[in-house]
Parts: sequence; C-alpha cells; structure tokens
Amino acid sequence: MLGLGVLGVATAPTVQRGLESFLGGAATKDPTGLTGLLPNGGGFRYYSVTSSVPHKDEDSYRLKVDGLVDHPATYTLADLRALPQTRMVRDVQCVTGWRVPDTPFEGVRLSHLLDAAGVRSTAGAVRFTCFDGAYSESLTLSQARRDDVLVALRMQDEDIGHSHGGPVRLYVAPMYFYKSAKWLSGITVTEDVRPGYWEERGYDIDAWVGRSNGRDDDAT
Repeated sequence: MLGLGVLGVATAPTVQRGLESFLGGAATKDPTGLTGLLPNGGGFRYYSVTSSVPHKDEDSYRLKVDGLVDHPATYTLADLRALPQTRMVRDVQCVTGWRVPDTPFEGVRLSHLLDAAGVRSTAGAVRFTCFDGAYSESLTLSQARRDDVLVALRMQDEDIGHSHGGPVRLYVAPMYFYKSAKWLSGITVTEDVRPGYWEERGYDIDAWVGRSNGRDDDAT
C-alpha cells in the first residue's frame, strides 16, 4: 500500500493533466471530482464552481468598482498595470489542507482602489463578484484595507493564467484561499458583509488561517 501511495503522488500531475485535457482544460469543472483531488506539479488544485468560465484578455477584461463610493470606476488591464504594484511572498493555504509555500503575488493594493473610489461613511464591507457568473466573496472594510490584500495581476512571477483566476484575481494573504476570488470582475462597497459562495455552504466568513473552519490549527 505504501508503494502504491508513492506511485500515486509521483503520477498525479500526469493523471491530472490527462483528465483536464480530456475534460476541456483546467477551466472546465470536472464532473467526476477527480481533478480536485490531485495535485499538479506546483502543488495547486484547480477548482471551478461552474461548468465553464469565459476567457478575458487585454481587450475584453474590465474591473468595475461601485456601490457606496463617490467615484465609481471601471479599470482595464492597462489601467491596473499602470498603478503602483506591491509584491509579496506568502504561503497559500487551502481550507482542505493543501499548502503551497513561498508563493509570490503581485498587484494593486485593494486599499488603493478603495481610496480612489472615495468610500462613503455608511460603508462597512466590500463584496467581490467574478466573471464566471457564480462566485462571490466579501470582506469587512477594515479587512479589505489591509496591506496584504491585493487585486493581483501576477502570480509566481508570471501574469496570472486563466486556470489560476486570471487575468485578475483577489489575493487575501492571511486567509484561506477560498477568500481569494478568481476571475475578479466586480468590487462593490456595501453596508454589511454578505456571505459569499462558500459561506452560503457552511464555510466561515472570517477565514483567518489557523483560526477558522476547524482546520490547520498549527498554521501561521
């Protein structure tokens, strides 16, 4: 059994690539659930909550900032790249237990976009929507203003690819990875936190690594 386990770990990346190719790529949800159980070469699992996700590029991508703000705005990829960029290297921790250490992310601090929008005094939270048409997330306003929360454009020192949520995703460094919404398309400032996709299915709204969801108690 030990030998079979070792063989499974060694062959998992190849098996996952084969499954993803058969199913139409990493952007397509695997109806068998098998690809979600297998690590790829970089240690990441690929998840989607829809049957397919449209691709966005330099010409078609837009990020809308609206809600309880004085200056709603829409950003292109070029607009976001022209803003001050922050790079950080942190562990990525999934609530299901897998971890990818020392992963570089780079992008615009979310607080920069909020300041530019002019958040109103009645605001208390930020809601995030995605161009997969289904996923959503929320943070309190104080969480969203943390220095380690990015609207990320790069990951592992490369532009974020589609399967990792590109061209733009949220990155909430101190929380479990389900808070880092992929395929980010909307940032809406609201009065209160609204449960996101996984929170509606039982996950914690405050997803601090090691302090929520009853998982990974030794994480830092």
